[in-house]
Amino acid sequence: MKDDQSETRVVFTRKWFTVREVAEQLGYGETKVRMLIAQGRIRSLKDGRSRRILPQWIDEYIELCAEESEMGVA
Repeated sequence: MKDDQSETRVVFTRKWFTVREVAEQLGYGETKVRMLIAQGRIRSLKDGRSRRILPQWIDEYIELCAEESEMGVA
């Protein structure tokens, strides 16, 4: 007879992205993403020597670009 044991699975949801991952998502180079961070157009958090970006901050940047495009801002 087989014991019924319930399995517990832990699912981790990624909360942060690196500059490299954001660059890949946006189709940009890492240098451009770092420039956008320096300009304050993409929010980020310093984590030691690295930068971390929340998914919603990427979404905010995309929305900003869409708004600027609609208004004709280059």
